Amino acid sequence: MLKKMIRAFALLLVMVFSIGATGLFLNTLFLGKGIQKSRPKSEPVNLAVMDRFGMYMTNRISTALDGVLDIEKVYWLTDDVQVAPEPNRELFGYSFDPSTLGWLLEDAKKILKGQNTLFSTETKLAPNTKAEYYLDDTIFAVTWKQPFNDTMYTISEIKIAHPSQFRRFLAGGSYGSGIQMITSDMAANVNAVVASSGDFYAFRRMGVIVYDGVVQRTNPAIDTCYIDTQGDLIFSRRGELATVEEAQAFVDANDIRFSVAFGPLMIENGVKQDYTGYVLGEVVYYYSRAALCQMDDLHYLLITAGKEGNYQNAVTVAQFQDQIASFGVRHAYALDGGQTAVIVMNNKVINSVLFGYQRNISDIIYFATAIPSGE
Repeated sequence: MLKKMIRAFALLLVMVFSIGATGLFLNTLFLGKGIQKSRPKSEPVNLAVMDRFGMYMTNRISTALDGVLDIEKVYWLTDDVQVAPEPNRELFGYSFDPSTLGWLLEDAKKILKGQNTLFSTETKLAPNTKAEYYLDDTIFAVTWKQPFNDTMYTISEIKIAHPSQFRRFLAGGSYGSGIQMITSDMAANVNAVVASSGDFYAFRRMGVIVYDGVVQRTNPAIDTCYIDTQGDLIFSRRGELATVEEAQAFVDANDIRFSVAFGPLMIENGVKQDYTGYVLGEVVYYYSRAALCQMDDLHYLLITAGKEGNYQNAVTVAQFQDQIASFGVRHAYALDGGQTAVIVMNNKVINSVLFGYQRNISDIIYFATAIPSGE
């Protein structure tokens, strides 16, 4: 029986060799990830097609060997496709009582891979609010409202299976399109599970803007947050990367996919950062705030803080920084706040937006399922 199993597996490997996808298959089988990496613009587009073909073949082999060998299916997205797969609407849910969601955290253990979550069955929701969630084999997300010091915080916690599921979308589909849209419309257009307003890059000329691995502009007046091909947040500080050439060298050396430019950098490697004299975001005044945080590998928080209901304190960046630090994040970076600050899940705005309506902006960051639609 064992020989027959090995023979069947060998035959399948021969099939993979014959179609030229062996490297993709072995990479997924033994490294547990796809080949999503930054590529020079000059490389042919058909490499993205090969990415998808490799994923397809790997998962077909996984199905064929079901009950013979345990080969986990692996999904990823390619940057040439702007619209992510549509999430399974039946997998969205909610609860007014976190103590009933122990099953959700238990089911999420496979994707969490031993990481702890900020959300727990003991989380204290704001009165008359609910925790909303989504879970499939490639993404776990839970979003809730929780008051701290008379300020309403909206927190979305996300764990993804592959870095390619952390994405950025520019209104109009390209840099400098001139088109602006509201966050929830952009989120719906790209099938986001969870999305956040971005840096509103079209409104100001500061920071280093990277899209699809290419530096679009640089102005070193502010801190910039970059997302690399491993899904990690890394940073450059004001005064660094003054030219496009310097910035592109940094991007290439660090395998950067895209950036957001607002700031300040609030926390790096668990340590609160000094931002005295920061020129953007009116850091010492009381405003609605937004942040992108990394908890662990492929594990993130999107956070807004502002006034809502009986909670009528807006916050300074120092207050925002202190509260976020208490969550135990690895990194935290401020996004555009005020009326720009929006978190969307399942195509619904979750936080209370300043002035009661969304501002038209130029970009979002979002997290998507990697499972092909209909599978």
